[in-house]
Amino acid sequence: MAAAADSSSSSSSIFALNNSRPPDDTVFYSIYPDSSITTTSAELQSLHLQILHHISPLTATYIWQHQPFSLSITLSPLPHLSGHLRFGDNLDDEWFVVFLLFQISKTFPNLSIRVWDSDGEFLLIESAFHLPKWLNPDTSINRVFIRRGFVHIVPKSTFASTPKLEDSLRYLVSRDDDSVSRAPEAVQLHLSKKIGEFPARAYRNVHRVRVRVPVSVALVLKHEPCLVSLAVEGFYDRDIDSMKYAARMEKFLPNGKAEEMVEVVVRMSRAMYAQLVQQKFQAPSCFLMPERGNVGTYMEAELGMKITCGFEMMYQLRKKQGEEGKGSTWEAFRESMERSGYFEGLLPGSKEYNRLMQNAEGYYQNSSSHVRASEVLSTPVKRIDEILALPHSADDFKNQELPPSDDDSWLYGGEDELNTALQERQKEMELYDLKHKKKQKSKEQEDGGSTSGKDFDEYDLGGIAKSMQAFVKKMSSYEGAEVPDDRNLKDVDFDVDQFMKDMDTVMGHRGSKDNDSDLEVEEGSSSDLDFDDYEDGENSEDMEEGGDAFMHSYSDVLNKELKATTLNKTFVHAHEQSSKKNDEGTSSVNEEMNEFTPVDVDLNLVKNFLDSYSSQEGLSGPASNLLGLMGLKLPEDAGKGK
Repeated sequence: MAAAADSSSSSSSIFALNNSRPPDDTVFYSIYPDSSITTTSAELQSLHLQILHHISPLTATYIWQHQPFSLSITLSPLPHLSGHLRFGDNLDDEWFVVFLLFQISKTFPNLSIRVWDSDGEFLLIESAFHLPKWLNPDTSINRVFIRRGFVHIVPKSTFASTPKLEDSLRYLVSRDDDSVSRAPEAVQLHLSKKIGEFPARAYRNVHRVRVRVPVSVALVLKHEPCLVSLAVEGFYDRDIDSMKYAARMEKFLPNGKAEEMVEVVVRMSRAMYAQLVQQKFQAPSCFLMPERGNVGTYMEAELGMKITCGFEMMYQLRKKQGEEGKGSTWEAFRESMERSGYFEGLLPGSKEYNRLMQNAEGYYQNSSSHVRASEVLSTPVKRIDEILALPHSADDFKNQELPPSDDDSWLYGGEDELNTALQERQKEMELYDLKHKKKQKSKEQEDGGSTSGKDFDEYDLGGIAKSMQAFVKKMSSYEGAEVPDDRNLKDVDFDVDQFMKDMDTVMGHRGSKDNDSDLEVEEGSSSDLDFDDYEDGENSEDMEEGGDAFMHSYSDVLNKELKATTLNKTFVHAHEQSSKKNDEGTSSVNEEMNEFTPVDVDLNLVKNFLDSYSSQEGLSGPASNLLGLMGLKLPEDAGKGK
């Protein structure tokens, strides 16, 4: 049994940036029993065998791209079954795994299943246009599960922050009515359409082709058809060092061109076939190739040559690396059980230890019958040596009726399939945008109706000022301005009156000392301002009067300086509007006043917005963009003579 990597550690925070990124071509999955907290290793072994027995008919004839579907027992931090599968260039392998997991969840209703890859929760990515707005990569951690044939999402209302895996599992198990956590129907329909093509799509993905290979290769493929995946991988990922093995062909072509060739039918995935066909490769000098005149015969020989070279390179590299059998033999399996805590720290040879060892041996033998492909792919060198040690000859493959190669027109007609997939996704985007626009329109109508048909005089300009004030007061982050739902904002305890009083006191105190010597100023002050000295006492009122006098004097000087500039004319003052209403022909009151009158902040804000919006002349610009962000829309004739 191929032992899968412990996925629980990465499952806790799939989207966290500080976590190591999973391989780009690998899918991970974990299966948690409802009683996972109290599940024993014996119960997990029983469940494991039941699941393997259930899915074996679906996977028996399937050729996986790199490795078959497998499960292993993981006892920490929660007892569960886990696995991973490298799908490489064959995305159908990943979705076939998803199909199998949904089938398992239907057959075993007391399970919660997680599945993810390097993109994260790719089930949500696939149905992104149908998800709730609050769900994103940051909020989906430990919330998405497959259960009883449906996708379940732990609601945000249950856990405002990121839930722990144990808490999410406990929530799913405790709910008698699972409709609350079930994902929206649109999500279920979209995913069911995707996985509904399986297992038929998986079987269509297998391509049969006739090839000419040496007897040794034909014998290996006869006994272990799954090894073709390693041969194609060895050929496709070849480098300069591995090509040296292909030039000599010591294992599969020891007699060179004198080796007899036979015709066989090889089953492989479409991705493997494409990898072989579309790569140009010069045949080694020791490999006998027919004339190019017969295209069909030459094609069969060329494919056979590439497969044979792939077998040679894979075999020699695995043998040189000496990593044969890791994670697959009984000894490796026993060591993995010890590391996972299966023997509970018992001493070897004790009665309880021997009982657990017998259970593990029986479990290993039973599970191995269901995962033969995993065993073979984990120990290809050993298995190839066993096969080639059997008596064999070329006569074993002669006088056999071989079916013709499958039609490979799909290899050259992928553009239509790609365009169809792009059009379907475009339709999803258009429907999503249309739905979003309808919601926005209905919201505008609820807020007071559309302003497009209203006269500008009837438009509530005060809404611009109110929206701007609300916009400025909101908290901002890298995602924009927003008020966090889980934060209790408290007002700053700041006494403005007391602050101004203290400032006036200090200013007054310093003003009274202007005529004193520098030495006296230093003696009368401290290194830090101590406002408590002026809160009480007889000098308090005198200090306040001095402070007020200074502020008035300072204000008069400032107004005189600004009066000589044009700054006054850039603002609309409060009295101007009232004077215009009483008598539009009267002259400005500013000429009769010696100081600035109060500025109407809201009025100036709206006026500047309208001027900027009008200058855009219907085009996109800062004013329209900012108003759009605040959810406001001005009439089309805004700013024209108003």
